[in-house]
Amino acid sequence: MTNTAPTLADIIRRPLVTEKATLLLENNQYVFEVDPRATKFDIADAIEELFEVKVVSVNTYNPPKKKRRYGRFVGNRAHYKRAIVTLAAGDSIPLFPDL
Repeated sequence: MTNTAPTLADIIRRPLVTEKATLLLENNQYVFEVDPRATKFDIADAIEELFEVKVVSVNTYNPPKKKRRYGRFVGNRAHYKRAIVTLAAGDSIPLFPDL
């Protein structure tokens, strides 16, 4: 199995909606769960292509592994990476479309 970089469509897994993420929306920053192999440049390109916005900066956070128990079996949670994407003034991503 080779460790190749993911395609642009596979880089962004899902937007994260947490208390901190909603506070960051005021600063035009969005939080996404991304592929752990993706670089900041890959993430910026994927966001610009998918949502047609201008990305100013990308900050990434790779949290440590957490243990998970299921009965007597011990394992780790699935590995993920977070990206905080800052957009240019005037750009926005509709996370909550009108229903």
